[in-house]
Formats: sequence, C-alpha cells, structure tokens
Amino acid sequence: MEWQQLHYFSTLAKIQHMTRAAEELSISQPALSRSIARLEEELGVPLFDRHGRGIYLNHFGQSFLKRVTTMQLEYDRATLELKELNNPDYGMISLGFLHTLGTNVVPDLLRAFGKRFPHVHFNLTQNYSYDQLKLLLAGELDVCLLASIAIEPPVVWQELWRDELFIMVPSDHPLANRDYVTLHDVADEPFIHLKEGYALRKNVERCFNECAITPHWAYELDEVSTIAGFVAAGLGVSLLPHDDNYNPERVVLLPVKGTVCERIIGMAWLNHKTALPAATEFKKFAMHYFQ
Repeated sequence: MEWQQLHYFSTLAKIQHMTRAAEELSISQPALSRSIARLEEELGVPLFDRHGRGIYLNHFGQSFLKRVTTMQLEYDRATLELKELNNPDYGMISLGFLHTLGTNVVPDLLRAFGKRFPHVHFNLTQNYSYDQLKLLLAGELDVCLLASIAIEPPVVWQELWRDELFIMVPSDHPLANRDYVTLHDVADEPFIHLKEGYALRKNVERCFNECAITPHWAYELDEVSTIAGFVAAGLGVSLLPHDDNYNPERVVLLPVKGTVCERIIGMAWLNHKTALPAATEFKKFAMHYFQ
C-alpha cells in the first residue's frame, strides 16, 4: 500500500465518479481504476459499489475513508511541523540551565532572544551540571548552560562567562564589615556547601586546595538557596556566586583576595546530533550575547 493509493482513494470517494476523479488527479481513468483495484485487493474487501457509470462508497469504504482522512490530516500536520522545525524563525528548543541562572541570566537571555525570534518556544529544565549532561547525552536537551566540567565527545562545550565567587557570612559575623577577606580568614569556620559531585563544589574545593586549606564541612546540601539560609542562621560560612535572591539583611558577600575564586559557565551541545535551525540560531545568539 502506497500513500499515493490513499490519495487516489480519498479523491474518488469525494467525487464518486471515475472519469472526473481521474481528471482531478491528472491521471488516466484506467490508471485510477488499477490503483483502486490493487488497494481493494490488498485490503481484501471492496471499497466501492458500482452501478452503471456510478461508483459509490460502500460500508467498508466509508469506514476506511474515516481512517484515511485522519491519516491525511496527521500527515499534513506533520509536514507543517517539520517545515516549522526546519525554519529558524520557529521551532521548540529544549534548554537546560543551572538553578542559579534562573533569577536573572536566563530570563534576560530569553527575553533578548525572543525579540529576534518571537515564534521560537522553549522547553526549560533546571538542573545541576552533571545531570544536565546526562539529559543532553540522552537526547532530551538541545543546549545546556552549565559549569565547566569534564567533557568528552560527542559533547561540545563553549565558555560564555565567568562568575566571581564570594565568601558569604551572616550579617552579624565579625568579618561582615570587612571590604574583602582571604580564604585563610575563614579557614577555621564551619563551612556550608553543596554535596560532593556538584560542579560548584569542585570549584570551591579547587580554591581551598590552591591555598593548602582543608575546610571543615559542617553541612552539605543540595540547593544554593538552602546554603544561603543556613549561613543566614549563623550555622557557618560559604563560597558562592552572587545571586539577587540572597537576603542582604541577613547575609553579606565578601570579595576574596589572594586567590582566584570563580566558576566558569559555558554552553554545551552534541556535535553529532542534527541540530534544529532554531537551536543553531540560539547558540550563535548566546555566544554573541555574552561576549
């Protein structure tokens, strides 16, 4: 059974006249008759009743026409969807990003991109770097905004920007009024951070290792916002990027001197995956946006 046969059948079912249907289809009447006969043979039932020169859908034909009409509508929708997906001005981009980028960075980026491409939509996922990487490799994400982590082909990673990391202390901490601190200033403080395995935790460990300091991990958590809450409660200090969600009345962020404390944020995608034009445009836009 071929798609062309179904098209011939639905046209004949609509016109119910072999000669006129053949003219509509720009084929000969014998060719149309042979196509319908082959279709009926494949299905094992007659689809039309023939009375003289007239041809009419029978019970089998009416039932089959309903299914064929649905198939044709779905085909038309699918064709339109593919055309839109292949158009950089349309399409759906599956974008993953870090929780800490959800306050300002990603909303501002999508707003700017939306002005250029108003008909492109996003399926958004907030997750940590390694979890994003798993989703990317599984084909569930088109593009990720994540921290610098170990990357292997087929993943491609492009640095976009760097975030300074600050020592966070409660507002009533003895260091709170300082203009800056060193990591040695907080070496003996109870330290609060993400659990092992998170990319930001690895950045923090690197900073302390460069200063030959082994921090006392008092609390290990899963959310940066929770870390800020624990610091605000006076349970310890932390080393975090700036975020507008922190309560300035309860916590203070202090610049770090003596060592470079930062995290690198970049964009990742699969090199071997056929990228949708909209996703390709987004990658180019993001690289230019963060220059």
